[in-house]
Amino acid sequence: MIQYRNKIFKESCILLLFLLFIYLFLFSENIKDSIVEIVPTDLFNVNTIFLSIVLEAIPFILIGVIASSIIQSFVTEKMLQKILPKHAFLAMLPAMLVGAIFPVCECAIIPIVRRLIKKGLPNHIGIVFMLTVPILNPIVFIATYFAFQNNSYLLYGRMGLACAVAFIVGSFVYVFFKNKDILKISLPIEGSHFSNLERNRFSKILKHAGDEFFDTGKYLLIGALCASLFQTFLDRNLLVSIGTNEVTAPTVMMGFAYVLSLCSEADAFVAASFNNTFTIGSLLAFLVMGPMLDIKNTIMLCAYFRVKFVVPFILVTCVSIYFLSRLFEWIFF
Repeated sequence: MIQYRNKIFKESCILLLFLLFIYLFLFSENIKDSIVEIVPTDLFNVNTIFLSIVLEAIPFILIGVIASSIIQSFVTEKMLQKILPKHAFLAMLPAMLVGAIFPVCECAIIPIVRRLIKKGLPNHIGIVFMLTVPILNPIVFIATYFAFQNNSYLLYGRMGLACAVAFIVGSFVYVFFKNKDILKISLPIEGSHFSNLERNRFSKILKHAGDEFFDTGKYLLIGALCASLFQTFLDRNLLVSIGTNEVTAPTVMMGFAYVLSLCSEADAFVAASFNNTFTIGSLLAFLVMGPMLDIKNTIMLCAYFRVKFVVPFILVTCVSIYFLSRLFEWIFF
């Protein structure tokens, strides 16, 4: 009973905070005129950026938790074993290709992958799926095409580099975390959460989706707040001043992508604004880094996966993106 009350209290607080930010977003101009001398302007910018990140991510979070709930109700371990190729490395190829038909961003894919791994999907396949879906999906492809209509190298380079990074990271996970439990114990409540009277699967899906939405949503809010603070107070002129160096530029743009925490459906247009400032390799690093790792999904990863897995996973992913983006620029330019 006490745990139930604590859960209701936490969820109520999150909901009230979210409603407060919506109110500030809608009426910020009126409030700003009355308290402009009390509250710094930067805080209004934090609020605006925070809400833009949250409102942009919520539809995809909903898609992710609903898909996760469907997996929980309908997908079995035997089904996964039948679908996947037996060879460990060949099995990574279909995981990459699924991204071509799965319009999900980097935030929403985490609960889906977590559920699939819990259902018996091999760790390395789940990680490959998690890394490629936010980049290879059709919405991102179209957005990147329109952002770089005069530079097909960045369009196809983004897709190719994403596959290469995912393969390297997936291989690393297979070698070092093949039979290890990379998930934290505190997972969303399983099917036993539902009473015997609730036999309707649709009812179970909705109930499970609600639980997971609030579970995932709180980490989205924390990540969005951190990202909005960084975006407001980070000196971008400093980034631009060192962006033309071929060695440091990819690192700078990777850090920029991590801090901005944009959804993969929109980051290509931000990258295009740096087209004449940063090198091709650094732009490519930005386009691949953001959907794979940012502040939002790092917080979610630390919440759902064991830290001893998350740290090497992040390191290998970052190193792979850096050197492969440099290699791409060296080969083609």
